[in-house]
Amino acid sequence: MSSPSEMIPTLETERLILRAIRQDDFEPFAAFMQTEASHFIGGPCEPALAWRRLAAYAGDWIMRGYSKFALEDKETGRFAGLVGPWFPAGWPEPEISWTIMTEFQGRGLAKEAARRTLRYAYEDLGWRTAASCIDAANKPSIRLAESLGAVLEGETEIRPFGPALLYRHLPPEVFLASGKGRSAA
Repeated sequence: MSSPSEMIPTLETERLILRAIRQDDFEPFAAFMQTEASHFIGGPCEPALAWRRLAAYAGDWIMRGYSKFALEDKETGRFAGLVGPWFPAGWPEPEISWTIMTEFQGRGLAKEAARRTLRYAYEDLGWRTAASCIDAANKPSIRLAESLGAVLEGETEIRPFGPALLYRHLPPEVFLASGKGRSAA
């Protein structure tokens, strides 16, 4: 019998390895979740709640067959964030989600990983559409979605978090043909 992490593909971009979540990702994730920077993903919160959140991401690979990938910075080997297809209870539809640890922000890594994840969702998972649900106050995420070609479609409700903007990503045939699916930032 294979372990759950063996069923999770490993993807690469120029600067990142997208891989299964590991226990050693918890410490930097928990530290991030204790800061105000985690506000848009349900933080700040104590480490015990951060553990449950990270375990939910890992568990979705078993329940849904996809979830967020842990990002490993190729240069340092350090955990840089989480990016991937995500569809928890309370969400209006499957989405592409991203969270970058504070020390890795501003380097284009979220865009690089999101591009690769969209390609994975379209080519490997067979998605015919993808969205990203973003808090209206999260200007960096809005800019990222728009730089990927996503268009504001309207407002949606994320339970239990409240209203969010729903950005619709380019359809697979347009995204893949546009070159936006390349992993370079």
